[in-house]
Amino acid sequence: MIKVGVVDLTTGSIFQHLSRLAIPAALGMLFHTLYNIVDVYFAGMISTSAQAGLSLGYLVYFFIAAFGFGISAAMAGLLGNALGRKDENVNELAFNGLIFAGFISLILMIFGWGLGYRILNVVSEPGLYSNLAHRYYFWLIISLPAFLISYACNGILQAQGNTISMQKAMVFAFFLNLILNPLLIFGLPNFWEGFGFDGIALSTIASNYFVMFYMLLCIFNSQVVPTISNWTFNATILRDLFRQMLPPTMSFQMIIIGVLIMQFALKSFGAEAIAGYSIAVRIEQLVLLPILGVTHALLPLVAQNFGAGKYDRVREALFLCVSIGIFTMLIAYPFIWYFGSYVMMLFTDSKKVLDVGVSYLRVDGLVLSIYAVLFSINSLLQGLKRPAGIFWIGFFRQGVCAILFIWFFISYLGFDYLGVWFGAVTSVIVGCVLSVTVAYRVFKSEISAVDLTK
Repeated sequence: MIKVGVVDLTTGSIFQHLSRLAIPAALGMLFHTLYNIVDVYFAGMISTSAQAGLSLGYLVYFFIAAFGFGISAAMAGLLGNALGRKDENVNELAFNGLIFAGFISLILMIFGWGLGYRILNVVSEPGLYSNLAHRYYFWLIISLPAFLISYACNGILQAQGNTISMQKAMVFAFFLNLILNPLLIFGLPNFWEGFGFDGIALSTIASNYFVMFYMLLCIFNSQVVPTISNWTFNATILRDLFRQMLPPTMSFQMIIIGVLIMQFALKSFGAEAIAGYSIAVRIEQLVLLPILGVTHALLPLVAQNFGAGKYDRVREALFLCVSIGIFTMLIAYPFIWYFGSYVMMLFTDSKKVLDVGVSYLRVDGLVLSIYAVLFSINSLLQGLKRPAGIFWIGFFRQGVCAILFIWFFISYLGFDYLGVWFGAVTSVIVGCVLSVTVAYRVFKSEISAVDLTK
């Protein structure tokens, strides 16, 4: 494999850099979303309870796995800043990140098995779908080390301007999952009966470890990772990684808590409501891919240019990212309104599941453009090495506001499951106002601090 060099994002066209980084990132996320949709599709071939159990088990697993996204963001931010400053310790930083990811994943496995079942008991009613959620979650925890190490690798490559490696890994994982799901669920006729519902989780374990090995191969063929013989333990780097990882991790966890709050509110409306929401969220993820790709590309652009002291390029990148995101989401909403029901029909023949999913897509689709602003600001704050604001924004939006507004629409105004959607939308709008305020103050503070040192 030919070594891939570092891309200098501090010179050249911002638009060209954003396009070159965003397209592979969006394609990678597309296949990651399709990967999850494959699981939902085959779970639907088993039963609606299987779809609901899959959704709950996956959410609780993702609460633990969010550390992977935090490590990825921390590596991209720290390493991107170091590359922008032309630091000489980038090799040491990258390798310590891999060691850190491996160590913390083992701790999280133990923690996850102890905590996860309690969360599942809170957000589900006793019954078949709850039992399936417990089984699915148990198997998924085994894939946790592979997930965290893969995303640590992704952060290292992302800082270098390489988003295509994760794209390739996700494409391979999608097709592997597409093959393994029916094989492990249903087996081979007249030869092997398969594992049934558990086969979905076993397919995910195999796919995650494949991605990990592929991403490690990409890392050790990049320019910033030394051989093992050159590695030295650096407590300062590990401490910085932990500080940069924790806020985005907790922010992702707040997203999951927000979804769990919605699941908790929906459980009184039955397994069909949870299944409908689960399918609709995955369809919405497909619609969000353009802004997810662009905001994913924004992080290394901000990190390298801020490290190099090129603040005008940081502003330009942010403005361009927000503009593209708002524009694409405004175009996407009419398609959601008219075609959402037809896409939902691919996954369910239950009218109630269909009605729940379509209503979610139409209501939450109203704030897709606001998501573009939120995601862009998250990447900005991470690139400025000020990720604490990400957590507090998430805590306020996904925690406090979600509980308050969902309660208001359901308990006070007497809405059915539509109250969950309206409560979530209101919290997104309020959270966006806070996000813009925090971003303005942080950026102004960072530039003033640098000016004072000159």
